Amino acid sequence: MNKTASYEDYLDRYGQLTYTKVGASMLPLLKQGRDLFTVARKGEERCRAGDVVLFRRPPDKYVLHRVIEVRPDSYVILGDNCVAREYGIRDEDILGVMTGFVRNGRTCSVRDPGYRVYTFLIMHTIPLRIFCKKAFSHIRRQF
Repeated sequence: MNKTASYEDYLDRYGQLTYTKVGASMLPLLKQGRDLFTVARKGEERCRAGDVVLFRRPPDKYVLHRVIEVRPDSYVILGDNCVAREYGIRDEDILGVMTGFVRNGRTCSVRDPGYRVYTFLIMHTIPLRIFCKKAFSHIRRQF
């Protein structure tokens, strides 16, 4: 069985999955080697802007990023620590929606007030964050 089928099968069987973060794309929210995240299997409902989703990027790569725009037939998705938006992510590509995470033994829900404030700030500073990351990268290359 390939990796893609096993994640999908696990979510179909148990309804949720808790896993460790790999990579830096969701910093500062999730840090590799420190945090766990939990996703619930996506149902028929559409995702909302601000949701963090686990989706399959063909052929078999899994990505945990945030929905930043909901379109009639797809989503625009961006990692909290990324500059490149991903377009054309469809409902059938999304396996699950994050319901919470664990940091230093403490469980945080996406319904917690602190998380909601974080999401508001992340969603409303996207152009500024992308500009700053690109500018910093450009400056770093110069030196």
